[in-house]
Amino acid sequence: MSQKTILVAVTDIFFYSKVRDALMAKGYKIERARTQQDIAEKASATIPSAFILNMNDETLNAFQALDTLKADAGLKAIPILAFANHEEVDTFNRARALGVTKIVSRNEFSARLKDLVEEMISGQHSAISSQLNPIADR
Repeated sequence: MSQKTILVAVTDIFFYSKVRDALMAKGYKIERARTQQDIAEKASATIPSAFILNMNDETLNAFQALDTLKADAGLKAIPILAFANHEEVDTFNRARALGVTKIVSRNEFSARLKDLVEEMISGQHSAISSQLNPIADR
């Protein structure tokens, strides 16, 4: 089995360490992006199996990162797992509109990280993503 790479755009070192440790234990290779330039360069260099994006990161503009990823024909099909504070309905809706595959609350992300990544990579996300946040459904 080839090692799948996950590109993690999270600048908080403590939170990143938790994500890295959890995913490396499952056999994933982790690449960290700390800047907008990192996202474009590392995504093109590694062609990851999935992206993880913190929509609330103060240092990294997540919406700009989404634009960057979705503008690249070679990257736009790669699934994106995003997380945000649960009360930020506008962030959830805007992230979906910009092409995030799945967005969950920070608490759910922390509690179910390994399962969420497995769902993203295996393609199971589409069947359940609309059930998680009925507010965004019209």
